[in-house]
Amino acid sequence: MELTKTILFMAFTITIMSLSTQQKHLMLALMCVETMMLILFTMMVVFTSTLLTLSQIPMSTILLTVSVCGAAVGLSLVVAITRTHGSDFLKNLSLL
Repeated sequence: MELTKTILFMAFTITIMSLSTQQKHLMLALMCVETMMLILFTMMVVFTSTLLTLSQIPMSTILLTVSVCGAAVGLSLVVAITRTHGSDFLKNLSLL
């Protein structure tokens, strides 16, 4: 079980590093964020199953629901940006 926790932690760390270095496409950055949410969901399920606490079981479902809503909003923003600017390159966007 400790190996599983270590692998999940390392995957989360690698995803954070890839998100911090992703500066070209908005879609790839959103995919990194969704991967982080999926890893957090898996970690929460693993930790609550090892601790056998029944009060924390709905939290994983709530986290998954919030991440799906965030993915829908992010995808709609990518579609809107692609339609207005022609691509999802971050260099083309004027954020000021």
